Amino acid sequence: MSGWLSTHAPRSFSDLAMPEGVRDTLSAASQSPDPPHLLITGPSGVGKSAAWRLVARQILGPGWESTTHVLQARDLVRQRGAMNTFEEFLRPGGSGSADTLTGRLSLDAFDRSISSSDNDGIAPAGSENTVTEGKLPISRLIVIEDADHLGSIRQAYLRRMMETVGEASRFILVARAPSRIIDALRSRTQMVRIPSTSKSTMLSSLEELIHLEGVETAEGVVEDIVYISEGNLRKAIFTLEMLQLRGLANDRSAVHSLVQSTTMQAGRHLIELALRGRVVEWRWESQGGRKKRILTGALAEIDRMMNDHGLDSDDVVHQLHDVLVGRRLSLPDDLREQMLDALAECEVQLRRSSLPRVPFERFLHRVAQAGNQHGLAFG
Repeated sequence: MSGWLSTHAPRSFSDLAMPEGVRDTLSAASQSPDPPHLLITGPSGVGKSAAWRLVARQILGPGWESTTHVLQARDLVRQRGAMNTFEEFLRPGGSGSADTLTGRLSLDAFDRSISSSDNDGIAPAGSENTVTEGKLPISRLIVIEDADHLGSIRQAYLRRMMETVGEASRFILVARAPSRIIDALRSRTQMVRIPSTSKSTMLSSLEELIHLEGVETAEGVVEDIVYISEGNLRKAIFTLEMLQLRGLANDRSAVHSLVQSTTMQAGRHLIELALRGRVVEWRWESQGGRKKRILTGALAEIDRMMNDHGLDSDDVVHQLHDVLVGRRLSLPDDLREQMLDALAECEVQLRRSSLPRVPFERFLHRVAQAGNQHGLAFG
């Protein structure tokens, strides 16, 4: 069963819950005979992914998914051989091969009628792009999510790739912190900045969802969700859906308790895992008939808080602090003090780091070390 974020995803540029100027910019760029490389930026949960999907649909036509290649740059931080993985993504033929994603053509670009239509078949701008006679149409998009997590070396490699990109391919970079994108990449893209979702837009979006899903809410529930979401529309929709699934949409007091309990529970669980030395663990799972190694342990809980609950690094620090000072864990005072010192250092490092996951991982290892000193770790 798909969640509301999927079932009610925008299907046209006018559906995007963002300022009209941003919607017009995205629409114009995707309808251009010579669309630019794009750098779509903005805080968490404002619709960056929804935006690039509409751009891809408009540029490539109904069969856009088959020729849109997506890389989650944040995943590269978690694995060994990240540079090889990155190079293999951009150069499927192998290192030094002339076979690159940017050089591959697709017949769908020349005759869009041969590609299968999506659910409603309507282009996001209202009509399909036309192929200009004598000009090679765009047939492939390379999307890099969380591009601000690539690091300088991989960004430099990407810049060299963009310099030799063929006429039939374009890049879309998605990032929360454009300042972490090197100048050489920013200068080769058109930046589209999506601001935090306004309160009025969030209210209207949630009220439309309530109407479509037939949700009955108590007075003040929607306003409370908007308040705690702080401009993060994804978090607001996720919270409303959780309330509905748990039958709590009619209980205004449930809004804050639900948000607090889900994140607090995750925070407490990851602290317990770290104290027992279970910071980074792996297990094998079958996915699509193939075995895939899945990250578990305390570090996976950090990822889950930031990705599933839509929390920023500051939010995670606040939740961990509440767990430690709220006496939700029965701990010796000296151990609690060690963990608070480690969290304070983590917060300082987060201000300086372009990769929030690194300070969090160091914090968790310090917690594991403290747990081992107090006899809490186990093999």
